Amino acid sequence: MKQSDAEYIKLVLDPIKVCAKYKPKFGQGAKGGGLTLEQFQTLYQSDPFYSWFGLDNPMMYAAHKAAGGMTSVYRQIGIGCEKLFRTVLRDSLGLTDADVTWSYEILLASGKKRTLYLDGRVPLEKIRDKAKRNQFHDWMRKSADGLGVNKNIFSSLTGTIFEVRQGYKSKDSKRQNADIANAATAYTNAYLPCAAILSTQIDGDILLRYRAEKWAVVTGIVGAKNPLISTYDFMNDVVGYDLAGFFKRNTKLLRTEIDAVLNALLAPETT
Repeated sequence: MKQSDAEYIKLVLDPIKVCAKYKPKFGQGAKGGGLTLEQFQTLYQSDPFYSWFGLDNPMMYAAHKAAGGMTSVYRQIGIGCEKLFRTVLRDSLGLTDADVTWSYEILLASGKKRTLYLDGRVPLEKIRDKAKRNQFHDWMRKSADGLGVNKNIFSSLTGTIFEVRQGYKSKDSKRQNADIANAATAYTNAYLPCAAILSTQIDGDILLRYRAEKWAVVTGIVGAKNPLISTYDFMNDVVGYDLAGFFKRNTKLLRTEIDAVLNALLAPETT
């Protein structure tokens, strides 16, 4: 394992490990991770209708735990990889934690302000290595050209902000509209918005919509040799870090942790 791998793999695995402790709440709003099997059975046995159908069965609890837990696995993989992505940007481009972090405020109908965070940022002027800075700027230019961004708008851009996802199969219009609003805000703040998807799991309609809204989108294609469409080519050729190589080197660790989490989720109760 490379020296940096130990730090990077921890960023990915720590959120995933949380999933093994997942317990469903069954609409009870329970604090501390949800109901135990015993609490679930007490709840369902006290409900005549559910009791008549035998829904207090431990396998029903296991099914709920597995269903909610699987969603949690995807979410936590995304959270870990977001942290990894941001850290790699920092380390590979010689940036600081502040450099790779970006947020903005919106005014709510109540008059209160809410802060929204995106997953990463690269301000061009903060890349001290001139060759790397020029390489990153060239990638931005080619991405913007492919999206049809007005040249005057592009000339005002000072860097790129990133939204990082493990995959994007949801048709949730609310999420899409929020991302489109993020893109508009990015441009008004002189940043090119880029969605970095780590898998190939993205709905084709969503991909087309985001690019139509001037999002640069790179996905988890391996072997494309094109940093304009591949997250891994972008990371390797533009950022200077072989992210695909990192995942390949550590696949045994990743698989082992996922296997442990799935076994815990599929059991009626975790000991």
